Amino acid sequence: MARIIVNAIMVRYPMGGLNQWILTWLVGMKRLGHDVYLVEDSEWENSCYDASRKIMTSDCSYGVSVINSLLKRYDLENNWCYIDEQDTYHGLSKKQLDEVFKSADVFVDFEWGHFFDRASEVPTRVFLDGEPGWFHVKLMRLLESGEKIRDYDYFFTDGLNIGTTASTAPTAGVAWHHVITPVLLEDGVTQEVNQEGIFTTVMSWQSHKPVTYQGKTYGQKDVEFERFIELPGLLDEPIEVAVSGRKGKVPRERLSRHGWRVRDAEALTVSVDSYRNYVAASKGQFAVAKNAFVQTQCGWFGDTPGYFLSYGKPVVLQHTGFSKHLPCGRGLFAVNNASEAAEAIASINADYRQHVKWARELAEEHLSTDKVIGRFLKELGI
Repeated sequence: MARIIVNAIMVRYPMGGLNQWILTWLVGMKRLGHDVYLVEDSEWENSCYDASRKIMTSDCSYGVSVINSLLKRYDLENNWCYIDEQDTYHGLSKKQLDEVFKSADVFVDFEWGHFFDRASEVPTRVFLDGEPGWFHVKLMRLLESGEKIRDYDYFFTDGLNIGTTASTAPTAGVAWHHVITPVLLEDGVTQEVNQEGIFTTVMSWQSHKPVTYQGKTYGQKDVEFERFIELPGLLDEPIEVAVSGRKGKVPRERLSRHGWRVRDAEALTVSVDSYRNYVAASKGQFAVAKNAFVQTQCGWFGDTPGYFLSYGKPVVLQHTGFSKHLPCGRGLFAVNNASEAAEAIASINADYRQHVKWARELAEEHLSTDKVIGRFLKELGI
């Protein structure tokens, strides 16, 4: 058994989708027999989001309550620590956290540098990138500004094509290892054949600001959605987008005029349970990818489509090069434009029950935490 510390955001932005992503890693490692801890600190003033009041605040009590309750379900309520702006420790005490770092075998960093110095004596330090292409462009810009890359022992990315001829993303001179985003296959989840439901998606209109490198601008999902905005007019059934974004930035009325059912993603994904319920009630998923993922063909495949598949919900996803790593055409379709998406949805509808079966089988074979995280830890020598 290894003692593993994971540095990631859960308290500061305790929304369902983000928390499900990190929870998958924590619980997946625990189920493989390891002693795993979450660590997190405040990054700036008013860095915590309180969804009950819809404000950014320095008060971390909302996020602390959410995370403690969530981790308790998996017997991890004593395995986390959040350090707030006043250097107050929540969860583990400072003394307890110091002991965890002294005895840790692996430090896995999702946040590029937080706790890096504190982890200096941990035998294996790993960076795990979840924004392939976009992050790699930012990394190149940092290097060119004179900054140095931190000396992690391993650099992993969920951009499965990064560092190969299939992707145009820069590598910043790093030998990138690859890991597909895992899915936590919960007991009791069955493939509900919901042919009366509708295809849905959950998305943020613009998660990050665009970045420019060597004359090219790398943007977010708002850019790519234009390729698919006419999709409702090509279908004989409704289709829904649950979208979040800064006030005034999401063109809700324009989306509605093009036939999209528009819902508030934040309300639907305020918790892990509401996020899972929305996925479970859907017929399947249609989703666009971030412009940076598409431009670089980095091979990204995210946890949200993974969770749709795990619930037996067929997925139609904008292509980022992931078809080189996952079988497509049976429960999962890679598409480049609205007409291809419409054809994929028609194919699914023609044999829906079979695509439901294939979707779940794909998740079990390629995305389960036992297999994905097991391979990841094996690469680390664990």
